[in-house]
Amino acid sequence: MALNKQERRARVKKGIRKKVSGTVTRPRLTVFRSSRHIYAQLIDDLAGKTLASASSHTDGVTGASPIAVGKAVGLKLAENAKAEGIDAAIFDRNGYRYHGRVKALAEGAREGGLQF
Repeated sequence: MALNKQERRARVKKGIRKKVSGTVTRPRLTVFRSSRHIYAQLIDDLAGKTLASASSHTDGVTGASPIAVGKAVGLKLAENAKAEGIDAAIFDRNGYRYHGRVKALAEGAREGGLQF
């Protein structure tokens, strides 16, 4: 049976979430990508709380291209994480391919000082 894009992503996401779980010391960095914007959160799965977040809606996050915006969101998230005392995370690509905006966000977060 052929899967459409959303079904395929949901299936891949389910497999990733079986293996990846965040804690207070090492939260899960999850990415959501819409057609216009990109969002990232650091989540403590044990408590069910969001510890830090950033998105392309955030003030001061701009870029000439969608990939540049993704990188800026990653840098902003790393800055917010440092303010919360977080320096390491587990990356959850949320079913998206590690390519384009998702990859740029991860590289920006690494540049900002997050380790994963």
